[in-house]
Order: sequence, then structure tokens, then C-alpha cells
Amino acid sequence: MKKLSVIIISYNVQHFLNLCLQSVKQAIKSIDAEIIVVDNHSSDASCEMTRSNYPEVILVENKVNFGFSKANNQGVSLAKGEYVLILNPDTVLAEDTFEKIISFADKQGKFGALGVKLIDGTGKYLPESKRNIPTPRRSFLKLVRNSSRKMEYYANQISENKNAEVPILVGAFMLLKRETYLKVGGFDERFFMYGEDIDLCYQLLELGYKNYYFGDVQAIHYKGESTQKDIKYLKYFYGAMKLFYRKHFKINKIYDYIMSFGIRIWFWVKYLSLLFLREKEDKVQSVLYVGTEENIFTKLNLIYPNSQTFIFPICTTRVVSRFDDLEHLNRLIGEHQIQEIIFDSESLSFSRIIFFISQLNRKGLMFKIKPSNTDYIIGSNCPIGKGIIEKL
Repeated sequence: MKKLSVIIISYNVQHFLNLCLQSVKQAIKSIDAEIIVVDNHSSDASCEMTRSNYPEVILVENKVNFGFSKANNQGVSLAKGEYVLILNPDTVLAEDTFEKIISFADKQGKFGALGVKLIDGTGKYLPESKRNIPTPRRSFLKLVRNSSRKMEYYANQISENKNAEVPILVGAFMLLKRETYLKVGGFDERFFMYGEDIDLCYQLLELGYKNYYFGDVQAIHYKGESTQKDIKYLKYFYGAMKLFYRKHFKINKIYDYIMSFGIRIWFWVKYLSLLFLREKEDKVQSVLYVGTEENIFTKLNLIYPNSQTFIFPICTTRVVSRFDDLEHLNRLIGEHQIQEIIFDSESLSFSRIIFFISQLNRKGLMFKIKPSNTDYIIGSNCPIGKGIIEKL
């Protein structure tokens, strides 16, 4: 038996999937693990890219889009790992991610599921990394912006950097034992997209398992890229929440009406915001390339012809503290009024890239990553919009 099976469900996210797989490959180097990609009938070159670049990956090519729940159940049915990791294709992991979370999970009794600290493409912490049980009352109060700490929808009673038990995790990154996943029946396939992670975590709690938030590890989740392809996906969320409440909570007709009304309001607010959504399109006047490839630096000057482009060469001859590099970066950002930073994963570890993005997030910067052996840079400036891919 392998120690870990990484399950990735992909749908038209070729470039983000490639970046994700690069980071996962680095993270499983010291672990007996396998990677399973289930493609939900992508119309881009996701399958060709996976077969060509990652022949060791087990690839399932669905002829229709089965949705998130059914596709994950497909992947787990093929898995041979003691643990399974449910992972979105628009995530980037640090090299020591699996060593840390599996070491922690191995020591827990009645281990249910585990999630980590997720940040978006701008380095902003994603509060859905840890949530309380979304009871009808708590969800309704969230809709009306209740500030009571005890009734919060997100588990803000737990610091984002701490490790602690938590009721609900997010399906973008969820570690479970395979036998536990199978015991609860996997994801409920009535949830096409959204709500299935809440439902699974809730079932684990009902069976006496413990779910954990592990703040010692952080990962990038571009978020909007794999889920918000179209406004129609809001309808899946709308249906998922109605299904969850009717499945788990005995509520009377009046409360059912109030919750349905609240969800409907949420739907239209999101609908209108997405209708007018635009990625941040500020004119970039100064760009910083963090890497060692002179040819990439030259190509960036072509992509940003109206910008000043600076280079922060990574030292490869000696070990330099990431905090020393961070101090140097901060100094350059201030001196040259940097607006966008390009991190080259050919020169930098994913661990260091994630660290820099998380530490620099309050400066209003935009970030891109140059994956190894590619001719593009990739990133996202908006948590619910499509990502940005620039050809070099």
C-alpha cells in the first residue's frame, strides 16, 4: 500500500494544472505516493499536457462532465494510498507539505479530515480554509453580516496560523484516510459542485471523527480559476445549500422559506457582481523578476514594454535565509515602486514563492509564477475571476 494518493479533478485548466502538478511532484519526492488526475471532459489540451509531461500520473478521461463529487469518487476508487488528498488543480503546494500533514495525521486518534491555510493569488488569507458548521441560523446571520464571534460562519475563533480541531474544511485541499472516505460513502454525488465538502465534513463529525485545521502549512489556491467559469455555476451553489439544509436539518416550513429567501438574495448579489466583474487591469509601471534566467528577464521586457523591469537574482552559490531575501525584496519594492513581481520556479522553491507572496500581500502587489519548462507566466489578481496567463 502506498502512503498517499493525490486526487485532482480537472476541467479546462491546463496551465494551472501544469503548475499544480509541478508543485505536487516536488512535494511527493520523499513519500511513496501516486497522483491521479480525473479530467471532466476538458475542451483544452489538459489531457495531452498531462500525458506528455507526466506519464507517471494516472489519468482518467471522462467523456462527460460528471461534476466534482462523482469525479473524486472515481479517483478514490482507483487509489492505493493509505491517505487520499482531495486537491484542486488551481493550487500550488510547498515541498514539505505532505511530510508535515501526514506526520500530524498519523498521531491523531479518530482522524477525520485535515485542511491547511490557503491564500489566494494575491497572498490574501482565505477564511473558508476553516469554517464552523453552517447551521441555518449561522448561515442566515452571515447573510445579514452578524459580527458575533460565537455565531460566525468562518471559524475565526481559531487563529489562521494555529493547528486546531475545526468542524468544516474546504474541498480545495482535504486530506483523509482512504478507508474513512469510503466508510462515509465518499462525496454525495447529488452535489454536482459546492456543498459536498461541507456535507462530508459534517458526516465525519456525526460519526465521531475529528477534523483539523493545520495552520503550519500554507498553499496557494487561485480559487476562481477552477470553479467560477460561468455565472451558471452559482445555480449549483444555490441548489447545493438547499440540499444540505434539507438533508441534515429538521426545519419547519417558515424557516425553510427564510433560508431559501436568504440563499436567493445571496445568489442575486453574486450574480450581479460577476456580471460586472473585471480582473484588475492597472497599467503596470514597474515589474520585478525574481530568478536567474536572463532570457526570461529579456522576454518580460517585451511583455511589459511600457514598464521598467528590474531583476532580483537568486543566489545559488550559498544558502541565504528567506527572511534576508524578504528584507531585500521589501527594499527593492520601496525603492522602485514595484507593482508586479514574477517568481521563477526554475530558480525558486515553491515553498519560498508561497512564503514571499504571503508576506508581501499587504503591499497591494500583483504576483505571477513562471512554471519550469514553460513559455508563460501565470497568476490571478481576483479571487472569483479567471486567472491570467501571459505568453513569453
